[in-house]
Amino acid sequence: MKKNPKNKIRSTTVLVIIRDGKVALGSDGQVTLGNTVMKHGTKKVRKLFSDKVMVGFAGATADAFTLMQRFEEKLEAYGGKLERSAIEMAKDWRTDRYLRRLEAMMIVMDKSQGLLLSGTGDVIEADDNVLAIGSGGPYAQSAGRALMQNTDLSAREIVEKSLNIAGEICIYSNTNINVLEL
Repeated sequence: MKKNPKNKIRSTTVLVIIRDGKVALGSDGQVTLGNTVMKHGTKKVRKLFSDKVMVGFAGATADAFTLMQRFEEKLEAYGGKLERSAIEMAKDWRTDRYLRRLEAMMIVMDKSQGLLLSGTGDVIEADDNVLAIGSGGPYAQSAGRALMQNTDLSAREIVEKSLNIAGEICIYSNTNINVLEL
């Protein structure tokens, strides 16, 4: 059965900012199916591994939860080492036939670094401590970079302002913001 692009679930703007030893991860709350807003207050960011690691996801919800569960297993297996867990997760995601079909992306972070994980085996650390995914990701990332370079705002304040900007531009995002911090 062929997927109908009109019924593709589009949702999410997820942004992480690392500044002055603080990490803030936030997302919007909108889920869209085709041209209909299905939900306004979805939580797309979570804390894992005794609240030492945060994860944000974009894409199909069931797929994202599957990936989050697998990533949490990697954290347990590798003693909470973020980079090692992310690399092992990316290897599995790329080579496992079931995982390869999942339509989602993840940002994972601890107190010192944020990483973007994709199904093509990417593990990307931003040069400028700003990472974003999702349909509104480019808007939030641009706003986040501008605020990082031109203000003294905290990581949390930058995430909130950037997600609000993205939510006002991207039709698949909203301004119902959820922010977590480490």
